[in-house]
Amino acid sequence: MTAGTIDVAACVTRYARRLHAVIGTGHHVASPLGAWLLLALAGPASRGAERAALTDALGCDVALAGSLADELLSRPHPLVPAAAAVWTAPGAPVSQAFARWRDGLPGAVTSGELPDQAGLDDWASQHTLGLVDRFPIRWDPTLFLVLATALATRISWAVPFDLAPARSLGTDSAWAGRLGTVLRTPAARDPRGRRGQVQFVAASEPAGQVAVQVAVARQGLAVVSVAAAPGVPALAVLTAAHRIGCAFVLARDTGRLAVDRLPVGAGPAWEVTEQPQQPDDPDCTAVLPAWSATSEHDLSNPSLGFAAARQALAPGPGRWAAPQAATARYSRTGFEAAAVTATAVRLSAFRPVRRRVAELRFGHPYAVVAIATADPGAGEPASWHGLPVFSAWVADPQDASDQPAGAN
Repeated sequence: MTAGTIDVAACVTRYARRLHAVIGTGHHVASPLGAWLLLALAGPASRGAERAALTDALGCDVALAGSLADELLSRPHPLVPAAAAVWTAPGAPVSQAFARWRDGLPGAVTSGELPDQAGLDDWASQHTLGLVDRFPIRWDPTLFLVLATALATRISWAVPFDLAPARSLGTDSAWAGRLGTVLRTPAARDPRGRRGQVQFVAASEPAGQVAVQVAVARQGLAVVSVAAAPGVPALAVLTAAHRIGCAFVLARDTGRLAVDRLPVGAGPAWEVTEQPQQPDDPDCTAVLPAWSATSEHDLSNPSLGFAAARQALAPGPGRWAAPQAATARYSRTGFEAAAVTATAVRLSAFRPVRRRVAELRFGHPYAVVAIATADPGAGEPASWHGLPVFSAWVADPQDASDQPAGAN
């Protein structure tokens, strides 16, 4: 099997189920792909048990995942800027195995000395269209290694949503009383006469019958919303959304159901009525709220693979972290989202390398010579350059003070 034959969408969908199972059911946004890419970059450094754990988390062989990460980062989607970086603290000890792994990373991965906090924050902002302005790892002097990925998008809908009163959500919706205005799929068409939004009812294995709304960007990115019956677990609905969304974009079977086969009346997330229509009128419309979310996730749960990645990159005990910062906003006119995923290892995880150091101590009389320097290019006389101007023998030292030289 080659990288080209791996179903990356299936691997990421599988990983997304794990990730959202750990995150839980609170309001949040995350980037399973951002986390998956980081693990794929770390994978080639692994051996033994860590390699097996990463293979399980990634859903494919780590070497193939690494090749896929190379492809995705080297040729990012025009609407989804992607970046990755690995940094190590200057002078920190690294093993030969680590050095080989770092040297074998894809060319699209930035590598070098660990920036300070301002540099880390700047990298996050620069690679997320300014949507994430704080790197999820806080710098301190013990920080040894940071591996990070960043993904972002900012799109406009091909046809913006219309607005509708919140009561359109239905009398059973608790949101109808909280909100004033919601989004309605537009009646207008794009300049080519096409509808910019797609909505339908589908049958899904994990969540039963679901309502599906697909908002399409002008340049070709689809944002898929899926609603099931109120009692269906969030993880089942998230899984259904991943599967249906991928199938829609790849022109595969989405499980779409014909509206004229649905019973009249209320369904799990819709209501079917009979109305006079023109032949080209859509058989489905949708109303949904605008929303935004900003989330921070701890990815250290062993099922997510970051514990294995950390051991592969820096074997031994010690402190480490694997956070993700994500943000998104869904509005009448478009969608924007960004995420920075990182893993970091602290110096306490390493045995210090012993080396000779010297402290110079001027504890007895010594000489001092002041020598002039001059730059002829700046108009300074060359004859002064290297000329000893003052010299001294220090044999009667004084107590030091904070007063500047020349003060009385």
